[in-house]
Amino acid sequence: MNTILAAGDFDLTEEAPAKINLALHVTGRRADGYHLLDMLVSFARHGDRLGFRASGEDEFSLSGRFGPLLSADAEAGDNLVLKARDLLRQAAHAAGIDAPAVHIHLEKNLPIASGIGGGSADAAAALRGLMRLWRLVLPEETVKAIALKLGADVPMCLASRPLVARGIGEAIDLLPDFPSFAMVLGNPLVGVSTPEVFRLLSRKDNPPLLFPSQMPQRQGEWIDTIKTLRNDLEPPARAICSEISTLSALLERQHAIVTRMSGSGATCFGIFENSDQAEAAAAMLHRQRPDWYFQATETFAGEA
Repeated sequence: MNTILAAGDFDLTEEAPAKINLALHVTGRRADGYHLLDMLVSFARHGDRLGFRASGEDEFSLSGRFGPLLSADAEAGDNLVLKARDLLRQAAHAAGIDAPAVHIHLEKNLPIASGIGGGSADAAAALRGLMRLWRLVLPEETVKAIALKLGADVPMCLASRPLVARGIGEAIDLLPDFPSFAMVLGNPLVGVSTPEVFRLLSRKDNPPLLFPSQMPQRQGEWIDTIKTLRNDLEPPARAICSEISTLSALLERQHAIVTRMSGSGATCFGIFENSDQAEAAAAMLHRQRPDWYFQATETFAGEA
């Protein structure tokens, strides 16, 4: 691994925004074991970053705060970025299009396995970046099928826009009028087992995601709606990882409007009135817990 490299050193870069589950309702379970979910999802401006350039042979390198926790020598089956490369190359070859060797660099800025879709966002960014590098035009359904094969979260991350996702994450409705939120992300840098969180769910047939008969429009209306929603995975995750409760309380003490865990944890977010308040809160939280991860950011607004 060449630790001097950064994604910006490459010919082409692609952002991999953090995926924020503003709400996650577990509504059932399929016969094959997959849980049925209703999710309200937005994406943060902060995330990982990928760089791409042509190369004599396939290469993969890492940098970023959390890069040392990953292996640049991982096999493709264990690395969603490399798996995305290989599946997209197969689709290109099947369409009679060349997909030559490439050096992919991952600048890993998000904590590992933290409930904000880091690996899925990286895989989606790899698909977007490689399609640009290879000037690859494939049917939309082909790309979506590749994304879903990589993981249930990857189709959402491929869109990287505010959305509602249902099923196992494959049924997506974009929210073009969704507002941006100033936010602080926090993570105690403690791993939480997603299978264990689902195993400890007290119910797996919870009420679905419901919105008012007239969809919210303004930011304040959406805040009021989000307050009525929930993350069904948060109680079992708190039982496994007590730091989640501590983290949530720290965010609340910084006067977050809404505080909630994202995904299966352990990342929590706090929504703030504006970016200045979010920046000030993140700075204070850094001073209080310098051993934890805190990041002020804002989410992307919907696009008409």
